[in-house]
Amino acid sequence: MPRRLMLLDTASLYFRAFYGVPDTIRRADGTPVNAVRGLLDMIARLTTDYGATHLVACWDDDWRPQWRVDLIPSYKSHRVAEVVAGAPDVEVVPDALEAQIPMIRRVLGLAGVAVVGAADHEADDVVGTYASHAELPVDVVTGDRDLFQVVDDARQVRVIYTARGMKNLEVMTDAVVVGKYRVLPEQYADYATLRGDASDGLPGVAGIGEKTAASLLGEYGTLDGLLAAAADAGSGLSASVRSKLAAATDYLAVAPTVVKIVRDLALPTLEEAGALLHPVVGDSRAELERLASEWNLGGSVGRLLEALELRH
Repeated sequence: MPRRLMLLDTASLYFRAFYGVPDTIRRADGTPVNAVRGLLDMIARLTTDYGATHLVACWDDDWRPQWRVDLIPSYKSHRVAEVVAGAPDVEVVPDALEAQIPMIRRVLGLAGVAVVGAADHEADDVVGTYASHAELPVDVVTGDRDLFQVVDDARQVRVIYTARGMKNLEVMTDAVVVGKYRVLPEQYADYATLRGDASDGLPGVAGIGEKTAASLLGEYGTLDGLLAAAADAGSGLSASVRSKLAAATDYLAVAPTVVKIVRDLALPTLEEAGALLHPVVGDSRAELERLASEWNLGGSVGRLLEALELRH
């Protein structure tokens, strides 16, 4: 079987599972298990359909890193439930989902699925680092457009985009990104910086939307190239765009650092992390099967176990 690495933007997937699977699915004491079941079914299907031999569930050790907030205070601010001094802020997460996250971690551990996070960084940064350095083809699974910046046909890095649901997955390649946004994947971070992103609390440059951002990057290549043109009186850049960029000088000085995914974290190797998928046997399998019964995980555990056997 050809080797292929799958990187999960795990929180993106368990949120999707939580909202996509009825919350009437509960264990005997009333604890909801819809996110657990939904995530396990996603992993079983994705690893099978896309031929993954290695898998890393990338984790948000810090969903809103302070160094990003220091640069742009509005970064994800609308999703803060509680500010915590000296530690990651508490994210707005439904109680019924919060109750399932420890079980998600436990089940993934018993199934031998590598879970990797990094202090002071988001799962996106973990994804970016593995995707940028892996020596095998990579599929990144996410509902977050920010990760389009890691798409790279030359390195065989694709994004399996889940925003339209598991029945309507989109495989994002260089050509698909260009077709949808009129920018190359390596331009996507600059594009997002210019147009902004309300879902992440990024204001963007006032008056520059998606079409204008794509057009400017098509002409000037990069944000740095655009800003150089703005500083050059003879560049031909319109007075209107110059004034919009000038008004956003402070934002543009810091936003690229916030928007660009970190690609050089010191992470365990795939071997050290235990990314190679393998059948679950012995005590781990017995415990998973016990939890499947005790936690009303239905056939989800069975489907995951079967998928892992197929991967070997």
